[in-house]
Amino acid sequence: MILYEYPFGESIRTTLRLEHLFDRLAVLMWREAPVDHHYALSTIFEIMDVGSRADLKSDLLRDLDRYKIQFTGYRGNPAIQEAALDDVLSRIDRVYQGLNQLSGKAGQSLTSNDWLMSIRSRVSIPGGTCEFDLPSYYAWQQEPASKRQADLQQWVSTLTPLAEAIKLTLGLLRDAGHPHMVAAPCGQYQQSLKEARSFLLLRLRIDPALGLIPEISVNRLMVSIRLMRPDAEGKLKIASDMDTGFELTLCA
Repeated sequence: MILYEYPFGESIRTTLRLEHLFDRLAVLMWREAPVDHHYALSTIFEIMDVGSRADLKSDLLRDLDRYKIQFTGYRGNPAIQEAALDDVLSRIDRVYQGLNQLSGKAGQSLTSNDWLMSIRSRVSIPGGTCEFDLPSYYAWQQEPASKRQADLQQWVSTLTPLAEAIKLTLGLLRDAGHPHMVAAPCGQYQQSLKEARSFLLLRLRIDPALGLIPEISVNRLMVSIRLMRPDAEGKLKIASDMDTGFELTLCA
C-alpha cells in the first residue's frame, strides 16, 4: 500500500516538510560518499530555511502541552496501562524540555560558523560549490568519511531537539486517527466534516497495483479526493471509468 498524507493547515504543512527533510538527512549523513555528505549539508540548510518560521517552536510546545494534558487525563482509566502511559508522558516531558531550552530559530547556532555560511550562500547556485569556488569545502570533502560524519553529527546535534519534537507530535497525531475503507465511485470521493471537529492531517492508503494517484483537496468543511491515472505522457486524468476504494484516516 502507498501512503499519502495531506495537511489541513500551514502549521502541519511545515511540520511535515521538516519531517521529510530530517528523514532524508538521517539517510544521507551515514553514507560515506562525499556527494552524499554534500546533499546532507544542503538538507541542513533546507531545514534552517523551512524552520525559520517564528511561530514553529511555540506551536510545537503548545501541541506537546496539549498532549500532556490529554494523556494525564487518562490516569485511573482501567482500559489504559499505567506503565505505557507513564512512558508516553515521560517522553513528552523530555522532548518538551529539550525544545524549550533551544534558543532561537532552527539552526541559529550554526549561523555563527562562517565556513558553513559560505557554503550555504553558494549551494543554491548551479555548480556554485566547485573546488575553484570553495577550495576549503573541496578539501573537507577529501577528508575520511568518518571525519565528515563526525562533523555532520556535531552540526545536526543543534537540530536534534526540533527533530525529536516533530517526530513525537506527528506520531501522536497519527496514532489518534481511526482508519476505515471508503468507496470512490467513478474515481471520486467526498466527505462533509463536522464543524466542531478540527482535523489536522489526512492519511490515504491505496493499492499501488491500481496505478492511481490521489488528487486531494481539504478544508474545514469538506474532503474531496479524485483518483487520477497518468497517461502515456504523464498527464493525470481522472479514472472516471473505475469504481474502487482506499483506506482513509482523519487525524485531529
